[in-house]
Amino acid sequence: MSSENAPVTGDSGPELAALVAGASVDVPDFPKPGVVFKDLMPLFADGEVFRRVIDGIVTHQGSDSFDVVAGVEARGFVLAAAIAYATGKGVVPIRKAGKLPRKALSASYALEYGEATLEVHEDAFIAGQRVLVADDVLATGGTAAAAMDLVERAGGTVSGFSVLLELGFLDGRAKLAPRRVHALLTV
Repeated sequence: MSSENAPVTGDSGPELAALVAGASVDVPDFPKPGVVFKDLMPLFADGEVFRRVIDGIVTHQGSDSFDVVAGVEARGFVLAAAIAYATGKGVVPIRKAGKLPRKALSASYALEYGEATLEVHEDAFIAGQRVLVADDVLATGGTAAAAMDLVERAGGTVSGFSVLLELGFLDGRAKLAPRRVHALLTV
């Protein structure tokens, strides 16, 4: 992720930041030339590391600060389900367009290298329900902003947003202000 001498930082401290950095792999030129993809799948595959990052998110957010967890397709599903299980809360998927079977709300947004649309069932949340949104990476903020917009349009209240990795140089956090953003690792 970073050079051996560069300090690792994150909103839950250097230990968890280093854990995320050490459990991820850089994949150059994916999905297109010039992009360095941060592969977090090795983190998910390591049970001890995965448990520690989920515990770190739960500790930071506080299980009393949300009623349900919404996960953004696809790796956000894994995080949201684990956070929900650890806290005894429910989980709601925020899906790519065309994947939900019932009436859904949609939000389109720009990606670093394209455009996409997310959807959530329009009855996914009880009015005023506090929702923790979880995803794997915060880049430009487009996906996160669309997901949070969908939560609010469906009647929920965004109580926080947690990611494993924030690409700080893309300044996505600024796009989400004043909402609370929590990243275990910022590069």
